[in-house]
Amino acid sequence: MRQLTFIKPNTFELQDVPAPKLNADTDAIVRPLAVARCDLDLYIASGFAPYAGPFAFGHEAVAEVVDAGSKAGVKPGERVVVPFQLSCGRCATCRRGWTNTCEAFPFRAAYGLKPACGSEFGGALSDLMYVPFADHMLVRLPKGLHPVAVASAADNVPDGWRAVAAHLKARPGANVLVVGGLAQSVALYAAGAAACLGAGRVLYLDDDPVRRAAAARFGIVVEPLNLAERRETAKANRSTSLATGGPEQFEITVDGSGDPDALDYVISSTAPNGVCTSVAIYFAPATPFPLVKMYSKGITFITGRVEARGNLPAVLDACAAGHFHPEHVTSRVVPFSAAAEAMTDSGPKLVFTNDWVK
Repeated sequence: MRQLTFIKPNTFELQDVPAPKLNADTDAIVRPLAVARCDLDLYIASGFAPYAGPFAFGHEAVAEVVDAGSKAGVKPGERVVVPFQLSCGRCATCRRGWTNTCEAFPFRAAYGLKPACGSEFGGALSDLMYVPFADHMLVRLPKGLHPVAVASAADNVPDGWRAVAAHLKARPGANVLVVGGLAQSVALYAAGAAACLGAGRVLYLDDDPVRRAAAARFGIVVEPLNLAERRETAKANRSTSLATGGPEQFEITVDGSGDPDALDYVISSTAPNGVCTSVAIYFAPATPFPLVKMYSKGITFITGRVEARGNLPAVLDACAAGHFHPEHVTSRVVPFSAAAEAMTDSGPKLVFTNDWVK
């Protein structure tokens, strides 16, 4: 079968590799229909993220089942979302809801990301994908949802969702700040999720006009970040009033910047006893961190890999109900055959559609 393989930055090869086969009655084989470019994929492809090839590429897929074991829980012809992280649903860790660290697979096991875990599980930009524990892994695509609209539901969409969903449940109507940047689509999905989950004021800050335009489609307040200007304003506010000075305060904040200076601003904008989630990856060995601000205000800070499988049902339900529209973030739709050439396009979300099927 055909598989798009990452060789080195800006270099991909379409290789012929053995097609996967069922190994257990709980397995399934699926054909990707729509594959989204994860934010991390862009940085691997461009060389910003230090991942060494070769390895199968792509890990955000909506697919069609082509073969399934008797206990796989799915049938050929059904459309499903394939979570990017591999998990069994049976081990103690999975039963606690932490399918991002399943005990049945190597640590950080995922499709299309061999360097992260040391094992090759295949990629979504392939003719076929092998899905173990399909009875647990695969989530049926609700009727009425187009694969292209929710192609990123395997990873980036639930990543943005988890940054706000649980916190808004605990703090209904809370105001939310999202700062975009390196985690291009994840931050946008977080802003859209906040809007659909009933947040009060949702403010999205980003200096990139394309991402601001995408954020505006969610009907939220969108402004340039202009970090230097905002810091000067905050400094003036502090000198005027020690008690209330500084930037506007939000109970829930999301850092998607990947920039230590912007992260400091997000922490400064988090209200006392608020919660801040960073969905960006900081690749440097050490990152300056404003712990004293967090300590003084009693802020809870969250970072780490999304638990994709557990968040998928709620995400898909919101999309099927018409409350959440991740397609607002999609900047370009490209056929599989042009994926290698398009992979480093700057837009926040590329979706590749399968034109390999004859």
